[in-house]
Amino acid sequence: MTATVEASANEAPSGGKVPLVELKNVGKTYGNITALKDICLRVHAGEVTGILGDNGAGKSTLIKIISGLHQQSDGELLVDGEPMKFGSPADALAKGIATVYQNLAVVPLMPVWRNFFLGQEVRKKSFPFSLDANAMRATTLAELSKMGIELPDVDAPIGSLSGGQRQCVAIARAVFFGARVLILDEPTAALGVKQSGVVLKYITAAKEAGFGVVFITHNPHHAHMVGDHFVLLNRGRQKLDCAYEDITLDHLTQEMAGGDELEALTHELGRKS
Repeated sequence: MTATVEASANEAPSGGKVPLVELKNVGKTYGNITALKDICLRVHAGEVTGILGDNGAGKSTLIKIISGLHQQSDGELLVDGEPMKFGSPADALAKGIATVYQNLAVVPLMPVWRNFFLGQEVRKKSFPFSLDANAMRATTLAELSKMGIELPDVDAPIGSLSGGQRQCVAIARAVFFGARVLILDEPTAALGVKQSGVVLKYITAAKEAGFGVVFITHNPHHAHMVGDHFVLLNRGRQKLDCAYEDITLDHLTQEMAGGDELEALTHELGRKS
């Protein structure tokens, strides 16, 4: 990956860099149901923020708020230090926040280049203004090459690629269309060990190129391999907020697995000698 993002030169009052995205005491309710409460989160340029949690922890709701699909009920969402309330995902995209969902929102039978430009097709400048297939093919090849993805044929259906390759195509697409913040929704959940490694490699490449990455996962091993900061959600509440150097993989795994609850269960299920 050769594309880079210039980090904001603005300084926070504390002297540190202003986060690309920050959540302050954000909450979300649906009627009488509280999905999120008092969530605080910072996403800095050149860092991976790992958001961990089991099913029902509130990860999906958090994604929807940052990506502009839903608005928070409480608290503040700030972009480059400025309070924001997105009305739609288009508003978030305009601020450089792109979400790569687990299902990737691709059309499996369409060629790779058509999926790369899906919804943002390039047309020829002269009548009859048809799709400029050659330009889109060339751009797709160039952008994938920047990420080190060498595909023999961008005319092949994207459904014929491996899971890891499809994830990388989606990441490259988001970068090309102006993302500064990449929200990755469980990108390794349905992948094997080798393909997960491919995706983790490109998450690291995105970080090193200066992008802010939000890595949503329930896998503490994957999070700890690439993350710089970790936030653990549990039933809509923030259970953990710490930097990489302040937590070990064992500790992160224990917290993710339930901590004291897991220890109590282990004792309860333990065999008597």
